[in-house]
Amino acid sequence: MVKDAPLHMVDLKGQYAHIQEEVDHAVLEVIRSGAFINGPAVKRFTEDLSDWLGSTDEDSIHVIPCANGTDALQAAFMALGLEPGDEVITPSFTYIATVEVIQLLRLTPVMVDVDPGTFNIDPAAVEAAISPRTKAILPVHLYGQCADMTAIMDIANRHGLHVVEDTAQAIGSVWNPSGDSARGRMAGTMGSIGTTSFFPSKNLGGYGDGGACFTRDAALAERLRMICNHGSRQRYEHELIGMNSRLDSIQAAILGVKLPHLKGYNAARVTAADRYDALFADHPLIATPFRDPRSSHVFHQYTLQLGAVGDGPELRDALAAHLTSVGVPFGIYYPKPIHLQKAFMDLDMSVEGLDVTEDLTHRVISLPMHTELSGDLQARIADAVRAGLPS
Repeated sequence: MVKDAPLHMVDLKGQYAHIQEEVDHAVLEVIRSGAFINGPAVKRFTEDLSDWLGSTDEDSIHVIPCANGTDALQAAFMALGLEPGDEVITPSFTYIATVEVIQLLRLTPVMVDVDPGTFNIDPAAVEAAISPRTKAILPVHLYGQCADMTAIMDIANRHGLHVVEDTAQAIGSVWNPSGDSARGRMAGTMGSIGTTSFFPSKNLGGYGDGGACFTRDAALAERLRMICNHGSRQRYEHELIGMNSRLDSIQAAILGVKLPHLKGYNAARVTAADRYDALFADHPLIATPFRDPRSSHVFHQYTLQLGAVGDGPELRDALAAHLTSVGVPFGIYYPKPIHLQKAFMDLDMSVEGLDVTEDLTHRVISLPMHTELSGDLQARIADAVRAGLPS
């Protein structure tokens, strides 16, 4: 039955069908204008995204677009002026781009453990890892909810550290520890610089690569703009060593169409997550995602933990094999932590105290999550998951 109608991890075609006329018009407008690089569509989108993130006349949030989320991270650390050997504390339970840019800039990644419930960086581990060489903290708002930004910003302020937020999976998530809606802040707007990705599968995704940095600091914003434009603010005048990283006008036009729908897209993901929670509520081998009451969750991924702490990957791998056999897509984010990747093991870095990270890589599995999920589709997915686990 499952094989008769293909399921999708992310249904971008289904989403496009609802906005096709708007997208087609926006793309054709760019093509007809010939303004493919730094055109009006880029300016409009960055201004609209700044407003969407909560920018006001008194408290501006500057949006600096770039070519992809990895470039956004690289530009952020270049703008902060860190020196080779400076340490950046970050989780190992993340996609490689987070740590890759640290190493590319000849900084020193210090990888620490995560909270077993939220999957986000553990503030206690951050504090314990601080040394005289520490210059920045790089939290990753993983799977769609904020890391503990109250604790992280307190640590950063006490130790004089920069905070760069990796918001690639959590755009639209709000950190709101007080419960007062007027005081909540969007992911990516609390640290020195926030970064995000507009990869197609993201909650706000284009039809190609794209990314951006966010900052409330006007001087940092100007520096970021220069870095993303070959270190230049005036043509043929180069004040900094920079990079060539631009969001092209066609992608900006597409993102500009999708941005007004983002709150609805995120709400649809929450509704789908609620249905999954109910479908798996009574299963003894499944732990559904923990939702931190201090953060909204936009469910870029819906990630289960299987079995018990300390179990190996056998249960998860057996379920993965079963889902493959019946045509149900899934993701494992991530099967191997960064500190065990060959590229980083060869650096002979000192890594310890990552027990939670290594445990999670054996037991996590993510189910289809997108704006087009229906209750019927989710029931089929849940039936397949249950059938692939011991009764």
